[in-house]
Amino acid sequence: MRGFTLVELMVAIAVLALIALLGWRGLDTLLRTREAVDGRMREVAQLQTGLAQWRADLDAMTPVGQTPAIDFDGLVLRITRIDRSLPEQPLRVVAWSRRVLPEQHGGRGSWVRWQSPPLSQRAELDLAWNQAQLWARSPRQEDLARDVAIVGLEGWQLLYFRKNSWSNPLSADDVVQTPGGAKADPKALPDGVRLVLRLAAGQSLGATLVSDWANGAGAAP
Repeated sequence: MRGFTLVELMVAIAVLALIALLGWRGLDTLLRTREAVDGRMREVAQLQTGLAQWRADLDAMTPVGQTPAIDFDGLVLRITRIDRSLPEQPLRVVAWSRRVLPEQHGGRGSWVRWQSPPLSQRAELDLAWNQAQLWARSPRQEDLARDVAIVGLEGWQLLYFRKNSWSNPLSADDVVQTPGGAKADPKALPDGVRLVLRLAAGQSLGATLVSDWANGAGAAP
């Protein structure tokens, strides 16, 4: 029986090499696609968790004396809320802001949440309320241990639903007259809060997301 010639062997080896190359490219494409899908699923899950926490914070907000339940100064949103996850249901101050964290989301900016420890004294509440505002501008090392980066963020916007329309939270709709002049009414809660997130470009979720919350929608878990 006649064996293979050298030319036939070389042709067979070339064909096998071509098949192996095509198979490797297909496998590489499959792995890259799987990595991209897994990354997107992680980002979606993290964003959903962040939005669930956002709504839980709003559901549980409550004014305490002259400390507002909710306040937005254009940079940070502060909320005084009840923590129903603990048996004693203590107060906490939470804050949401966009901050640039070099180690998160490529340093492009992140949607970040901060929360205080459980609070039982009025002095602790006042301190945490002021600390939440400072955290968004010039955080201390101890504050950084209490924040969580949710998702990459180019920018964000908040609107309040008051008097049957959406308006800027910094408008003077909810004010009371005091001997010292007009001040925000700490007990005045908006009928709704609209959150607009411009997610960071370059990540799989790059887009604009709008989430509306209605006052009285339910209690926090």
